[in-house]
Amino acid sequence: MSQPLSMQTSVISIQSQVVYGHVGNSAAVLPMQARGLNVAAVPTTLLSNHPGYETMRGRVLEPELVSDLLRGVEERGLIGTSRYIVSGYLGSRANGEVVVDFVKRARKINPDIIYICDPVMGDTGLGVFVADQVMECIINELVPLADLLTPNQFEVGLITGSDTLSFDILKEKVCQIQAFNNARLVATGCVFPDTPYGSLENVVFEGGEEIRLTSPRVPIVPVGTGDLFTGLLTANLAHGSTLTEAARNAASTVLNVVGRTAELGEHEMQLGGAITALLPASDI
Repeated sequence: MSQPLSMQTSVISIQSQVVYGHVGNSAAVLPMQARGLNVAAVPTTLLSNHPGYETMRGRVLEPELVSDLLRGVEERGLIGTSRYIVSGYLGSRANGEVVVDFVKRARKINPDIIYICDPVMGDTGLGVFVADQVMECIINELVPLADLLTPNQFEVGLITGSDTLSFDILKEKVCQIQAFNNARLVATGCVFPDTPYGSLENVVFEGGEEIRLTSPRVPIVPVGTGDLFTGLLTANLAHGSTLTEAARNAASTVLNVVGRTAELGEHEMQLGGAITALLPASDI
């Protein structure tokens, strides 16, 4: 059941930002705000749109700028009042190093802060879409720092250097990841040989146990669904949900948003028209 927040929760969300469409902070911030969280959105990119279009304007932001913005966040006292740091698409290895430094600094100021890492590197059907240096930074530096990881099935394989085609293999590889830092993990968008036809699975790994959550598959896969999922997951956790409850509700809301997007014949997620699906439910 959703619980009222005992304080105005702050989230420091470090991700890409686009003008058109919904990826990175442009997907994750709205659901967190809609569910009552204060969000300090720090961009790693400022782009006209995601790179799936024939043209794209803007740029990956310089690490000096990202670092400066995070210093400003620190100077406003938000580390001390925040419960979560969320990171997503980085744009460059240097930006990844900035995030590593910030998380370490934040933990010295607020040991209770929780770092949620969405290790954005690639996806099934798309392959790897970040530079090798970015992938190395995520795998070797950010993943070991995380309290909670939200990789997709393909990214679990990248982190462990192997495929994750079956559930048993995925389970084995997640155990390898957790051996380093005992982080909780939600593997998203999974399809295994025994996954029901027309379905996707999100698998929650926590406390040595795993729970498979099955959702219907919609015929379109808009860019940014993983970012939306992580934003919803964070909001649900802030309201006192267990990780499994938070993941189940996040998946249901993403399904509603994608379903509405498909009904409207759009390719970009239609968050504005689905705002009612993002508002707090009486039961999560």
